[in-house]
Amino acid sequence: MLGEPAQPKMRSMTAFHTIIEPFRIHSVEPIRMTTREERIAALEAAGFNLFRLKSEDVAIDLLTDSGTGAMSRDQWAGIQRGDESYAGSPSWYRFEAAVKHLFPFKHVIPTHQGRAAERILFSQLGGEGKTVPNNTHFDTTRANVEFTGARAIDLVIAEGQDPTSEHPFKGNMDLGALELVLSTEHVPVVFMTVTNNAGGGQPVSLENLRGVRALCDRFGVPLFLDACRFAENAYFIKHREPGQSERTITDIVREMASYADGMTMSAKKDPMANIGGWLALNDDRLAERCKTMLILTGGFTTYGGLAGRDLEAIAQGLEEVVQEEYLRYRICSTAYLGDALADVGVPIVRPIGGHAVFLDARQLLPHIDPLEYPGQALAVALYREGGIRSCEIGTIMFGRRPDGTEVPAAMDLVRLAIPRRTYTQSQLDYVVEVVGHVAEHADELRGYAITQEPPQLRHFTATFAEL
Repeated sequence: MLGEPAQPKMRSMTAFHTIIEPFRIHSVEPIRMTTREERIAALEAAGFNLFRLKSEDVAIDLLTDSGTGAMSRDQWAGIQRGDESYAGSPSWYRFEAAVKHLFPFKHVIPTHQGRAAERILFSQLGGEGKTVPNNTHFDTTRANVEFTGARAIDLVIAEGQDPTSEHPFKGNMDLGALELVLSTEHVPVVFMTVTNNAGGGQPVSLENLRGVRALCDRFGVPLFLDACRFAENAYFIKHREPGQSERTITDIVREMASYADGMTMSAKKDPMANIGGWLALNDDRLAERCKTMLILTGGFTTYGGLAGRDLEAIAQGLEEVVQEEYLRYRICSTAYLGDALADVGVPIVRPIGGHAVFLDARQLLPHIDPLEYPGQALAVALYREGGIRSCEIGTIMFGRRPDGTEVPAAMDLVRLAIPRRTYTQSQLDYVVEVVGHVAEHADELRGYAITQEPPQLRHFTATFAEL
């Protein structure tokens, strides 16, 4: 009416600065608080390998985001619906439909986790004399390639090996380097890891995927995605790549998939399940060979080593992970941790990735030679001082070559991988305090030597001694 004061314009929830969790806590589990002396004893018993610690001795577990997140109410409801029929379960059909809704490949082959998909695929495509390019292979991908006798090479752009570069898509493939490899070597498949885990959780742009696809078409080579963090990659595309801001996450994911001939997936990452994975592809003959290998080693083609309840949890997780409010919370909470660490002077990989904050151990500990494993020194210190378990991503994980020689990795990082929907802001504030304390005493840390190691994937089981 005339004469009434104008009503103030109300802001939407997304207009406020505080990023709240788009969920309520429904169930909790206790954290055991340990003393420094107890943690020192645990480290010694574990041979200073954080993978060998008992999880009950860890306060904040940032070792990995793989299978460690909290499932939703609707995922738990799906578990109750799970049908455990050996063949043709309704849970399988719900799983297959959920996968094809985002990734419309002809054949979907379920596996118990991502490395099983890798093993099946490379058992058919790998072999002596072959080369498999990737922007950056992660640990099990590289190991499964090399186990067949093939060579795994990383062709990420130069900015992807510079922790300080602010390039928005540091996961991109170096197209010139890829063209050279395709023209000079026997390449059975090209892989793209989205997001690029080993390089700091960095995304790949649609423009770069198109460029890789064009080269693969030119040389007649299939392109596969290691798509474990596909939704986080799509979120970065939406917010960083010109012309993408008005699109839905689902639409971007489908375009990413459209440039590929197939994919491997660990459902323990973005699909937000505690176990599972799949191999998807279009080639009928290759799919038949892969299905035969699955039956031989993993299970029938409609369960692949998974229970029906697991298939239900994955199908529901695929619906939830592409929700924009979840992804906004996910990316912003990771950035919150990274920015807070940078504010207290801790060197990190920039820009901050989606699933983890990566500490630059080589810059923080310049007095420790890369072959004395500065990443391990930092990771051990974080657990000893504050009960935080993290993961070395550097010379231990990537420094040993197939012939047994060892060279420094491109970077020595420590990954603080954040489980999905698991930790609160106060717990992340505690992480900042502990990391800052360790950084203040960085010059007191010493390197490590390996005392025992297996021939492959040594970071999982090797033992160490402090120098």
